[in-house]
Amino acid sequence: AHSAASRLLHQAVVLAHQTHNTQAIIYTYSLMANVAYVQGQLDNPLAVSSHCSAFFAQDDNAVIEMSLKLAAIYAEQKNVEMAEHGFRFCTESLKAKLEKEQELSEEEESMRKETRLLLGLCLDSRARYRASQLQLSQAGQDYQDALDICCQEQGETHPQTLVLMSDLATILDLQGRHDDALKLIQQAVDLGRSAGHPDQHVLLLNLAGILMHTGRRKDSVRLYHEALSSARQAGDEEAVERVHEGLEELKKRKEQEEEKEEEEQEAH
Repeated sequence: AHSAASRLLHQAVVLAHQTHNTQAIIYTYSLMANVAYVQGQLDNPLAVSSHCSAFFAQDDNAVIEMSLKLAAIYAEQKNVEMAEHGFRFCTESLKAKLEKEQELSEEEESMRKETRLLLGLCLDSRARYRASQLQLSQAGQDYQDALDICCQEQGETHPQTLVLMSDLATILDLQGRHDDALKLIQQAVDLGRSAGHPDQHVLLLNLAGILMHTGRRKDSVRLYHEALSSARQAGDEEAVERVHEGLEELKKRKEQEEEKEEEEQEAH
């Protein structure tokens, strides 16, 4: 089935080239990369990428978008060298392109916005990868840069802006910067409430967790219950499970504190 898929995709590429359909060419090459990934042919996505790059400028947004997909594939495969190379290529190419595009007409301004948003997407993707590698300060910087771009281009109440705020708060929390994390996630929750954020329960869940880490147990319990009813309304089973895990963790912490207090009283 996989070889049949590859064969069909190769035919689609030929057809796309004959009709000079740029989007179709890019999309088909992306699918070929994904098929190569599923088949476990790890060298193949690179070959597909270089094929594609041969037809378009290296800094063509579509090429960079595909390179980003490949970097994410390598990150998932824990191929550190290739993942880092891919993320670096994407971010450096886009930054260089934006440097060149400083003086633009109004028509070209929308292309600049698209390029900036793609850079934000690259930084967000690399931040997630760096967080998985426990490179917390670099992940935090990438999230901050992605957040700045999203805020400028989409506005501070845009769903993606709020998600980035929440993700950055998670990194700050992991770094032990609980007060900074709390301030940021509280801001995201407040903005989400006023804007009717579709995934408000995810923000509430993160706020509850950060409150737990700062020792504000009662507030944390209240937020977990609010997140629970919101997650149930949204039909998000994974979030419901995470709420139960959080409440269990709170219970455990409370028991540990009570045991510690008893031991201290006995010592006196």
